[in-house]
Amino acid sequence: MVVNGAGAAAIACTNLYISLGLKRENVLMCDSKGVINHKRENLTPEKLDFIAQTDIETLEDAVKGSDVFIGLSKGNVMTPEMLSSMSENPIVFALANPDPEIAYDLAIATRKDVIMATGRSDYPNQVNNVLGFPYIFRGALDVQAKGINEEMKLAAVHAIANLAKEPVPEAVILAYNVQNLQFGREYFIPKPFDNRLITKVSSAVAKAAIESGIARKTIADFDEYENQLLDRMGRDEKLVRMMQNRAKANPKRITLGNAEEYNVLKAAQILYEEGIAYPSLLGDKKYIKEQMERFGIDIDVPIIDPSDDDQKANRKKYRETLWKLRQRKGMNEYKAKRYVRQRDYFGPLMLRHGDTDGLIIGFSKIILQFCVLF
Repeated sequence: MVVNGAGAAAIACTNLYISLGLKRENVLMCDSKGVINHKRENLTPEKLDFIAQTDIETLEDAVKGSDVFIGLSKGNVMTPEMLSSMSENPIVFALANPDPEIAYDLAIATRKDVIMATGRSDYPNQVNNVLGFPYIFRGALDVQAKGINEEMKLAAVHAIANLAKEPVPEAVILAYNVQNLQFGREYFIPKPFDNRLITKVSSAVAKAAIESGIARKTIADFDEYENQLLDRMGRDEKLVRMMQNRAKANPKRITLGNAEEYNVLKAAQILYEEGIAYPSLLGDKKYIKEQMERFGIDIDVPIIDPSDDDQKANRKKYRETLWKLRQRKGMNEYKAKRYVRQRDYFGPLMLRHGDTDGLIIGFSKIILQFCVLF
């Protein structure tokens, strides 16, 4: 790992990486004069811990074959040639502001395999203090910690890292005007507007403070503590959470029509992953699966295709009901047999027979004509 910059931020970050398992001998730290190696003299006490036993002297030579570049220095010090000399799938955190050590667009154009982060909000993977400091302080204050120790900092690191791998709430996706966010090259650190940070990071920090013996106050129920944290975010958030908790206490079977649509699939994902309901998807099974793969939505929920052979018994049951309900309106058995293969009829008939507890339809058309089936 090459660290460009040897100020307070660079040294603190590097020490944290070492706490997480990085070997000190695998670090090459550079300051304005080049690599901090055994030939250098008149180094500050903070830099002495990072003296490398190497003859490499320049940043250009240091990055050759390296796996990671951490920039905490100044803008535009890394060239495309330097990036090209790094190993496969290089990790580049160019965190100088407002101009990173290498521009995001230039880095991506230079290497498609680069795993890139900057300190800027107009590019993916913004590394910003706002992801940590507010919630570290929140957790510390709520247990009246005597200070901030390494255990608390590491707890925050792990909480943020774990959160990045969890499904992203729709509210966050809408805030950033993107179609989808999932863990990968363009999303490996949570967004600053992700309101889960306050519960996940604050709770982790508070627990670490208690377990490390630095807290003056304990928290008996962390579920209740997380609810209290969310209450501080406003009345609207509290109302939504109350409704969600009530639904989670007794999840119902919810069938979603127009299941090939992105917004409908995202709704099903939220219902499934948050335990709000037991969703099922209604429509053409093959097309729905294709759309799930296209949008990166991976959920294990039933897909009900009215035309499938496994729905033969239901089709017979539903067509008899449809015929009896609508025979005075010109419905005959032949029409009923044909209509029950359509999801717009199949879904309401599922609800009428109690084969689902709730039905969400009408995403792409007016459905008043089907209300009689309820």
